[in-house]
Amino acid sequence: MNNKTIKTILFTVACTAVASFFIYAMCDRMGDEQAYRSQFFRDYRIFAPPVPDKADFAGERVPLDRFYVKESLDREIMNTTFMHSSTILMFKRAYRWFPVIEPILKKNGIPDDFKYLCLAESNLANATSPSNAEGFWQFLQATGQKYGLEINEEVDERYNAEKATEAACDYFRSSHALFGNWTLVAASYNRGTNGLSRALDGQKVKSYYDLYLNDETARYVFRILAIKEVYNHPARYGFFLREQDLYRPIPTHKVTVDTAVTDLADLAAKLKVTYRVLREFNPWIQRYNLPNKTRKVYTFILPKPGMTKIDSLPAIPVSDHFYKDTLKVHQLH
Repeated sequence: MNNKTIKTILFTVACTAVASFFIYAMCDRMGDEQAYRSQFFRDYRIFAPPVPDKADFAGERVPLDRFYVKESLDREIMNTTFMHSSTILMFKRAYRWFPVIEPILKKNGIPDDFKYLCLAESNLANATSPSNAEGFWQFLQATGQKYGLEINEEVDERYNAEKATEAACDYFRSSHALFGNWTLVAASYNRGTNGLSRALDGQKVKSYYDLYLNDETARYVFRILAIKEVYNHPARYGFFLREQDLYRPIPTHKVTVDTAVTDLADLAAKLKVTYRVLREFNPWIQRYNLPNKTRKVYTFILPKPGMTKIDSLPAIPVSDHFYKDTLKVHQLH
């Protein structure tokens, strides 16, 4: 056997070995891919969330027998159900802030369901919208000032949860005096009383559910209804919450100040908290000082001593409705 023949044999063997390696590697990768895809098809499931047979806002019936009403609610329930992080934050924040909001609504004779409007507006975050509406209740500056909130370079009471809720109640009362219907009151919070009145008059109808509206207002009340539904039946929509998942209410006390404060960090130190804590509990402060030329009485909310530590916060009762709902579904499975 000559050298040329030997070289040809060796080359053929090498090529066969390389080809076999690549074929094996490709088969192995194809096997992994097939196994991966098989597991995806076996384990991944998406189900349409249920739409309730009955719904109401502030005791006013939602006409779910109309196809466009039911489909509108269906859309917002799907959005609320599948926007997982936002909806989980809704549960977490609501546990801390609903105890602040609910008594103010009740005191002012406003139906409890308006707390869900607050969730629809801001998800209980001190947010700023593209139109510069701010705070939990998303007041524009002019509207906030109209309803008694101080808004300037030093103070913005749209970020004061208690005062902003009182201002929202004033709006709801005045809107209800105009429309005589809580559903329209809720819609007017988005569209404005003038805009909603023009739509009602122009279309010669009296119900929100009969109106043809711009997309934002057309979805607005249904978004509130969806939030109410999911909040009250979380396990039905796939949300399982434990006690430790919720943001506990923090016991607080109040300190009043009726003079100028040249350095709020110094004031915080005198009150035995950090400036960070002072701002966390009083986000209506806009600067490091508070000139207070009119000697207005300002109320600062502060955590009670020791109440910035999670382990020191009062335990959450398991009787809370959504925690009970979660437990019940766990027991069924």
